[in-house]
Amino acid sequence: MSITNDQELIGMQKVSEAVAYTLREMINYAQPGMTTKDLDEYGARILSDFGAKSAPYLAYGFPGWTCISVDNEFCHGIPSEQRVLKEGDLINIDVSAELDGYWADNGGSFIIGKDINQHQKLIDASKAILEKAINNIKGGVKIADIGFLMETEAKKRGFKVIKNLGGHGIGRNLHEQPDELMNYKNRFDQRRFRKNSVVAIETFISTDSNVAVELNDGWTMVGNKGGYMAQHEHTIIVTDGKPIILTQMNEILN
Repeated sequence: MSITNDQELIGMQKVSEAVAYTLREMINYAQPGMTTKDLDEYGARILSDFGAKSAPYLAYGFPGWTCISVDNEFCHGIPSEQRVLKEGDLINIDVSAELDGYWADNGGSFIIGKDINQHQKLIDASKAILEKAINNIKGGVKIADIGFLMETEAKKRGFKVIKNLGGHGIGRNLHEQPDELMNYKNRFDQRRFRKNSVVAIETFISTDSNVAVELNDGWTMVGNKGGYMAQHEHTIIVTDGKPIILTQMNEILN
């Protein structure tokens, strides 16, 4: 969507606050010995307190309030009573929601407890790439150029990008145009970011794979060549200068 009046801005600020606060609190709450179902239910209570509804459930019938992916799961992991978090796990939480007709999306990867499996370099790369991408987005900038920046930065750090996952427009629905804001340069993509548009910008930075494939559960995605992936995501408003980061409160780039 494009922000055309104060009412729309306030609506986007409110739903973005709900998802950002929920993500931050879930990250702080996560610890070894907890199931991903426990963690999801904690997030569900926070979203409910805001009056917000789970976006993946509303839009696609996803079996959980939030997507929680662990270790070799790249994204769209289903919260489960069987999945117990362990020290050193790489975990990704993706929180998106609807509130009063507005939608926002954010996510972050982090380590449970101590970094005994050396995932921090991957996480740091993902954070740095998201921050650099956001700082280079403004009205008139080519979408493909931001993709090129993201892939170049990943390669510099010895990582790959996932080629079939990308960011997206958001606001009145979970996924809107411009869709497929990829982490690489699509030379056929001539689109440009538009001032006042709302987009969810996200990284998909990987150790080994360049394509995400769906498991038999119909949701969870893993890498075509295995390995690990880190994702960080903000919902932003494009301006003539630095974007407005609506989900800044999640503190994922800290």
